[in-house]
Amino acid sequence: MEEKKGEDIVLLDIHEHAIFADYFIICSGTSDRMLRGLVDAVAEEVHVTYDLKPRLEGSPVDGWVLADFGDVILHLFSPERRKYYRLEDLWSQSKVLIRLQ
Repeated sequence: MEEKKGEDIVLLDIHEHAIFADYFIICSGTSDRMLRGLVDAVAEEVHVTYDLKPRLEGSPVDGWVLADFGDVILHLFSPERRKYYRLEDLWSQSKVLIRLQ
């Protein structure tokens, strides 16, 4: 995601606080086109590397896309939607494993 110009990338370890997944990846994109490019690039890489296809929710046009890979859930947000949903605050008890600004 960093190579595709994703911004403020955070990897949260949520396994002690949730039963539905072990990790959240949260990333911002500055446009709906960028969000589409990010989700497509990640989905392709995960498919090639791990033979997994995500379940997708949301829409780049709406400023939020969720890609569910099972144990890992990717949240891609526009900056406005990320401020609105504040997932880092909601999951603040989780350990931050990676933060790339």
